[in-house]
Amino acid sequence: MNEKLIRVGTTYVPVMHVDHSAKWYAEKLGATINYCDDEKAILDLADHSFFLVRSTEDETSNFTDYNGNKRFSLTFEVDGKEALYTLHAEFRTQGVQTGDIEDRGHIGENFVFFDADGNCFDVWSVLSPTYKALQEQAALERKR
Repeated sequence: MNEKLIRVGTTYVPVMHVDHSAKWYAEKLGATINYCDDEKAILDLADHSFFLVRSTEDETSNFTDYNGNKRFSLTFEVDGKEALYTLHAEFRTQGVQTGDIEDRGHIGENFVFFDADGNCFDVWSVLSPTYKALQEQAALERKR
């Protein structure tokens, strides 16, 4: 397949208090804070760049679908069901608001969680084949 777009480089997430939110992402999700001021923070998380951008009150990245359900706009992947269950338990222990683990009728299982500003994210127990292949290739190269 000849794709025109290679990858998603940056995701922008609205937050009320940039410093507080950046610390939350670092503490709860393991993000690395690369830059932070009053208006934005730049984080490395899940091999991806996240900009936390100061926004107005009650602004989130969530949206409502045609059935009236609140939805997330981003799904994180973990490597298998065991990793999903472990992360879910860890989030609950840390006080992160999470939904229940769900079987949505497709391969793997999912759960949603919310950041300190109410932004909703999804977690899926299946790594994409392309990413899994890249991980395996990197592991082979490290052994050489």
